[in-house]
Amino acid sequence: MNSRMKNRLPALSFAMFAAATMSALLVPRAVLAQGPPQTGLSASAGLAHAGEPRFFAIKGARIVPVSGPVIEKGTVVLANGIITAVGADAQIPAEAEVIDGTGLTVYPGLIDAGTTVGLGAAENEAPAGGRRGGGPRGPVPTKISTGPQDRPLTTPWVVAADELNLADPRIVSWREAGFTTGLVQPDTGIFPGQGSVIDFANEPAGEMVVKPRATLPIAFATEPSFASFPNSLMGSIAYVRQVFSDARWYQDAEAAYAAHREGQEHPAYDRTDVVLGDALKSNEPILLPANDQLAIYRAIRLANEWQVRAAMYGAQNGYEMASEIAASKMPVFVNVNWPHMEKGADEEQITLRELRLWDRAPSSPAALAKAGVTFAFYSGGIKDPKEILKNVKKAIDAGLSPDDALKALTVNPAEMLGVGDRLGSIAQGKIANLVVTDGDLFNDKTKIKDVFVDGHRYRIHEEASPGPPGGEHKPPMQSGSEGAGR
Repeated sequence: MNSRMKNRLPALSFAMFAAATMSALLVPRAVLAQGPPQTGLSASAGLAHAGEPRFFAIKGARIVPVSGPVIEKGTVVLANGIITAVGADAQIPAEAEVIDGTGLTVYPGLIDAGTTVGLGAAENEAPAGGRRGGGPRGPVPTKISTGPQDRPLTTPWVVAADELNLADPRIVSWREAGFTTGLVQPDTGIFPGQGSVIDFANEPAGEMVVKPRATLPIAFATEPSFASFPNSLMGSIAYVRQVFSDARWYQDAEAAYAAHREGQEHPAYDRTDVVLGDALKSNEPILLPANDQLAIYRAIRLANEWQVRAAMYGAQNGYEMASEIAASKMPVFVNVNWPHMEKGADEEQITLRELRLWDRAPSSPAALAKAGVTFAFYSGGIKDPKEILKNVKKAIDAGLSPDDALKALTVNPAEMLGVGDRLGSIAQGKIANLVVTDGDLFNDKTKIKDVFVDGHRYRIHEEASPGPPGGEHKPPMQSGSEGAGR
């Protein structure tokens, strides 16, 4: 390098430094604060997040804490995503945005205790009441499974929290229906993956996760090919039994090898055994299908045989089995996608058993409550979230008390999923997930006015009423998070 070039280097370096400094100063601060891009998160959502107040006080509202008596006229104070005060005389900090709660009722955020919201489109949701038999058939296999060693339809290492798709429009529609949280679970296969407790916020995915590993659901699915294993309900149950046996053997073998490695052959690594072993050690709830009478008996027997912390899901036949379920001490996730006659069904092929189930299924929650069973509600493939509360209302009409119905949407699922210290009721120190309505939650005419998720306010706009005949038609207003109210 010649002397002329050497002399130019300091000048060039200074010019580049000055240009970079000026560029940084000219970039808007809001852009710099956004951080790395998030999958499915719009730029507008990120900008709204930066300027949003995190201090609110809902004053003079009727408050339904669920964990305590109703406060007819009180205040709820939220700060940085947490409930900091609740009561008739709660102090309002100077920095809080005060919301007039006159004529409004505040409930804890509702929890959908079994959904695929946030995992993509809903085209693969199960039909009402679930499929007959032990569970859905799996995807078309890319290879033929000849036995348990091939681990068919088995992906327990998939964690819903890692698979969130923030572009799923159901996140918004569920939130607008009052559901602030869901037990989000993969639903394909025998061991489809682990369920996660997710808040339905307009946030980066990591900030939506309340509990990443909450449940381990099992569906007694079968391969669609008769040449592949398992191709029957019996084969699927036998496979699950073998997997649990393998997982426990692997745990013991690993412990023995860790204690005496010298001269010992190490156990062969199996990802399924490792993940299931970890779930068993952490006492993660194992969810077993139990929608009809035989499936309920099967779930109770298998839970005892496998010696796992189990819960059953489905339970639409609970009106016949409430005493047996109560004796098992198993909590229940009740599918409120009540069975009914499908459009185009051949009425001549309908059985008396099916008619009885369609008529009595909504009475199952009342029977379970009377028997002292702890249960929570889940949507079970319902496509319109507004139908969830309508179907819960059917359970109330069939004998369930409104208080028990509300618990099944709030405090019960929170406690069953191990997040009762954070969700499920309106109490100081809990996550600020709230639903604000203009009346009783289960009244058909009640409107949701505001939803708070992690302390962020989402204004729910009502559809514009139709104008007079021949007049100008106004399109419905869209809910969103614009401005300070997000």
